[in-house]
Amino acid sequence: MFARVNVRPANAPSILGGLTAQHADFVTSEFHYRKGAEIYGEKEPAEYVYQVVSGAVRSYKLLSDGRRQIGAFHLAGDIFGLENTEHHRFTAEAVVDTNVRLIKRMSLERGAYSDSVLARNLLVMTTSNLRHAEDHMLLLGRKTALERVAAFLLEMDRRLTGVGVVALPMCRRDIADYLGLTLETVSRALSKLHAYGALDFLGSNQREIMLVDRGKLAQLDN
Repeated sequence: MFARVNVRPANAPSILGGLTAQHADFVTSEFHYRKGAEIYGEKEPAEYVYQVVSGAVRSYKLLSDGRRQIGAFHLAGDIFGLENTEHHRFTAEAVVDTNVRLIKRMSLERGAYSDSVLARNLLVMTTSNLRHAEDHMLLLGRKTALERVAAFLLEMDRRLTGVGVVALPMCRRDIADYLGLTLETVSRALSKLHAYGALDFLGSNQREIMLVDRGKLAQLDN
């Protein structure tokens, strides 16, 4: 189900996939990661830039008290791992079985100097990541638990491009660590949204969610 609905949005920057066709000196590689496998670790050298071909990736930090804070979910077509320092600031793991394309960071940076389209796509990607980080900071700092869960569902609805159904690749623990909530709070919020008539659950694991009333979710998000 996830593989069917998690397709790259039409407006996502197609940077890595088309490079080998446009530039003979660019070499990309593709790797498969099993569910839960680490793609790179925090503080490891940031030598490559990555793009999700299929599946999903989570980027997270472990806090000093042992808690995990997920900073972002990277879905099909998303590019991640492009740092402004020499080392990764987060750990990246496969949420489900995932295929990832990667390219040497230095090759990408050199190409941007001579290819204006590539440079523009990198700028779009960077500003998009910055906007997401700002939105996530606002969500964690200013919204109630119910508002956070509603905002998350609307975000996944936009990014997964399902037809009326959001097939979540991540579990509720992942959602909780992304929203800065406990697992129990996320479950209660989803139950409340179901009682409000905003959503319905499909399937035995309740990861497939039908958004019955996006207007109610949007009111909470705003």
